[in-house]
This record gives sequence, C-alpha cells and structure tokens, in this order.
Amino acid sequence: MCLGACVAFGFTVFSLRLVDLQVSRADYYSALALEKHSTQQTIYARRGSVTDVNGVPLASNEPVKTVVIDASVVRHSDALAEVLSRHLEMPLDQVKTRLARQTQGPNGKWGPSPYIVIKKEVPEQVAEALREEVLKRNLRGLVFEQDSVRVYPNGSMLCHVVGFVSRMNGGLKGVEGVERSMDNFLKGHDGVRFTERDRTGKEMPAFRHMERPPRDGATVKLTVDMVLQDIVESEMDAAMKQFRPKMATCILVRPATGEVLAMVNRPHYNLNQREGVPDEARKNRAIMDMVEPGSTFKVVTTAAALDLKLVTPETSINCENGHFSYGGAVLHDSHHGYGDLTVNDILVKSSNIGVAKLGIKLGDHRLYDYIRRFGFGDRTGIQLPGEIGGIVHAPRHWTKMSITHIPMGHEVGATPMQVVSALCTVANRGLLVTPQIISSITSSSGETLASYPPVEVRRVIPPEVAEQLVSALKEVVSKKGTASLAHVPGFAVAGKTGTAQKTSPTGGYEHGHYVVSFAGFLPADKPELCALVLMDDPVPGSTPNYGGYIAAPVFSRIAQRAARHLNMTPNPDLLKVAGSLAKNEGGKTR
Repeated sequence: MCLGACVAFGFTVFSLRLVDLQVSRADYYSALALEKHSTQQTIYARRGSVTDVNGVPLASNEPVKTVVIDASVVRHSDALAEVLSRHLEMPLDQVKTRLARQTQGPNGKWGPSPYIVIKKEVPEQVAEALREEVLKRNLRGLVFEQDSVRVYPNGSMLCHVVGFVSRMNGGLKGVEGVERSMDNFLKGHDGVRFTERDRTGKEMPAFRHMERPPRDGATVKLTVDMVLQDIVESEMDAAMKQFRPKMATCILVRPATGEVLAMVNRPHYNLNQREGVPDEARKNRAIMDMVEPGSTFKVVTTAAALDLKLVTPETSINCENGHFSYGGAVLHDSHHGYGDLTVNDILVKSSNIGVAKLGIKLGDHRLYDYIRRFGFGDRTGIQLPGEIGGIVHAPRHWTKMSITHIPMGHEVGATPMQVVSALCTVANRGLLVTPQIISSITSSSGETLASYPPVEVRRVIPPEVAEQLVSALKEVVSKKGTASLAHVPGFAVAGKTGTAQKTSPTGGYEHGHYVVSFAGFLPADKPELCALVLMDDPVPGSTPNYGGYIAAPVFSRIAQRAARHLNMTPNPDLLKVAGSLAKNEGGKTR
C-alpha cells in the first residue's frame, strides 16, 4: 500500500513538474516575443519590360520605395512624424494619425501596429535622404520596402498597343493592350520572406527561414519598329490637323509574315497621364471599331468572280451610264457614269454598278462564302485584347438589295485590321496570314519562352487570281485610276480606295458624311509593306471627299518615308518615270 501510495505520489509530483516546465516555457516564449516578432513579407517580382523589335523600351520599371513604420518599436513618435512629414511632403497631422494606428493581437489585446504604410512610390533619392536623417537622429521603426512604378518612355506613342497597368493587391496587373494580353508573362511570380526583428527593429538574419525568391517577369518584344511608328504618327497628326476627322487609323504590316510594324489611332492619350482620359481616346480602333469598308471591299467581290471563272479580267460589263435599277431601287456610281467597262477597269474606276453586277453573277451564298474566306466576320487573332469580329450577316438575313450593296462594301461591319489583312492576302498571292504584334518573349534569365513565326490561316484564292487582282490594283494607282495620289516614286504601288457613306443611328445613311480610306502595298510585284489609312468623317474643305484625295496622299507620304527607313531599293526605271512626270508638272508631286 505504501508502495502504491508512493508510486501514486511520485506520479503526481512528476505531473506537477511537467506543468511547471510548460508554464516556464510559455513565460520564456512570451518574454522572447516582447524582444522580437516575426513578419511575413511578400517579395514582389519585377514586372517584365515591353520593347519594340529593336529593343527600344516601351514599358519599364522605375525603382521606388515604400516607407513603412513598425510602431511597436517607435520611441519618439513626434520627432519621427516631423521628419516623415518634411521629407515625404505630407501633412504632419496625417502622419501622426497613421503612426497612432492600433492593431489587435492574438490575445485580443490592442497595441501599436507592427506594420504601418506611410507612403508608397517614394523616389529613391527622397528615401535615401530620409534614411540618413533618421539614422543621424537615432529614431527607430523606419523600414523601406523596395518597389517600382511602371513608366512609359514614349508617352502617347503606340499607347493603344502597349496599354497600361493598375496596382492590385500590392502588385501590378495589366489593364489594356499588351500589358493585359501578355500579363501572365510580364507579371512574373512573387516570392515570400519570413523575418524576425529585435526590439530595435533590426532584422535578425539567424531567424530567417522558408524564403522563396521571386521570379521576375519576362521581356515581351513587339514586331513594331518605333522609327516606323514615329513616321506614321507624325503623318497621321498632320492629316488630323488638315482634315479634322472624328477618328483615324493607320496600320502598317509586313504582308508575308503578318508582322504589324506600326499601329496608330486618333484620338489618343499619354500612358503616363491617364487621369480623366475619356474612354473614346483609350479605344484601339484598329481592332475595336467597326465601319462599312466601302470600295476597298470590291477586291473581295472581284476575287470571287475571277476565282469561280464567272468572268475574266477582260470580260465587259455594262455599267448603265451610272444608273442601275435593281430590286425596286436605283444604284448610282459615285464618280461619274460609265458604259461598258472590263472587270479590270471596274476595279480601276471603282464602279459600284459594275461590282454590283459581279455580285449578282455570284449569288448570295457564293459571295458570302468568299467574304468569310477573306476573314470578315471573324477576329483576325492578333495578340491584343478587345478585338471584335465585325458583322457579316448570313444570306438568310439579306434583303433583295443586299446582293448589290454588299459587293461594294455596304451592309458589312469590318475592323480596320480585317481590311488591311484582306489586302495582305492579295499581296501574299492568295494566302491569308494571321497578323502578329508579338515577336518573342524572353525570361529574365535570357531563355526564349515563346516566339511567333508566321501563321498561314488558309489559301483564299489561287496565285493566278491574285496576280490578276494585283495587275488591276496597280492601275488604280495611276492616272487612269482613283488613287493616283498614292504613288510612291521608284516603286510600283497596288491598292484600292474606299469611300463609304456613313450609316445613321436612326437608319439609312448620312448625307455628306463619309469614312474614307486607302489600302495599298509595295513593291506590287514583291510586297514588303502593306498599309491602310482610314479617316472617319473628315472635313475636306476644298478637297473632294474621296479616299483617293484624302487618304491616298497620306499613304504615299508614309510609304515613301518607310521605304527609306527599311532600305527598300527603288526601281530605277520607275524613278525616271517619276522624275519625268514631276518635270512635266512643273516640279510638283501629286
């Protein structure tokens, strides 16, 4: 019994000692917690850069600091508040209010917050001056966190393509443009650090554990050449000043590869000054606006009729001297009436009646088929957010007049990108190629993560039909055609004008209001450049309100400057012809 009692007694003593030991450890850790505390810190990845095809920076990071205070170790809050207020240019009362912030601990008690953000995006030189004074005056609690702000060195240039970011949950997230479409590559992967600090706020590296370093974002290289972009921007600005359109777009493409070399929209905005910018200025109209393409669409109708061998380039069509009755309505030619025209000349003269008769020969379903083959009604697939597919109604929704209106580019909603892509298809001798705006993506360590070779979507028409179209489109850019002002000295240019009367919101068309355009490529026989110039509702003044008079000259100036930059070799014989024409016209260039 004694033994049992002793055993029981011994067990009781042992149990009490274990409890005492646990209490002692708790007191020890509580005391230790007063001396130091742990924090979990997100180490934000550095966002990758966006560059042009030659490495010119378009979006980059500028290092800044976030000023943080650990109020649990602050001893002279008034003095610290005064220093912070002065260096950070903040009201003193605001700083004091933040320093007085309380937080509830795990035990339910309230105390000084261990993490108070005073100000973000503090320039490095300001942070360094603040650091020096705080150290000099032996003020505790100041912590700097490394951060960065997104900057756009080119301001408004290429704004609709580059896009911008916003700050979300401490990091940057792409909102528009390439910043959005390539966000998964650009943002990288954040890291994490667990640190402990002593009562003076000094980090204790011996207690650092479970650190995961960040992986910085990749560099996204565009296909755009900023020299060409500058050329297009300056020429479009001049056109905006002269004709004051509601909006304008120009897209410059390398047709064989689909690489977009320049993309300009007006209105535009400065990426570094976005406050108060209207939504209309932020819109990338090249891929988000929908217009009736007008006479540039006649290329599609003619291609279909030639491919199906319903006509040849020499087939004669009676164009009714400018007045054609069909389906209870009268169709007119825009410029002046024609009698018999060959199919070739229907394009050269841009006859509405001639191309309407080609549409009638095709019939609803065959015309619709070729419209879709050229890519209308579908997004082109360019690597930019917000692209729309336009509108192409199925034949069951067409009216009796649709077969005469659609062939000349009415009753169809197309984006500027779709129009230039369709013309690139002709330049490529019948191959539809996906437009590309991204050249490559490279990791922060230099590894190529993605590259974007040309993507052939499908063969739309055979090469021989494309050659027939090119032959006609070369004549469009001659004294015989509607776009003589699109000529480029030393180069054969092929192209098509467009003049589409604007649709009214209440139905029908608005008298005297037009979307004018010119789409062309050069050299016509081996194209290196294809471009579309489009203006919505220009104010022509004394200039005739046609694509050939307003958009074509802008194309000419852009193409001349672009050809020089790309070291394209002019044809000596064509240079002689251009010189002779200039001499005969008294030295003036049309």
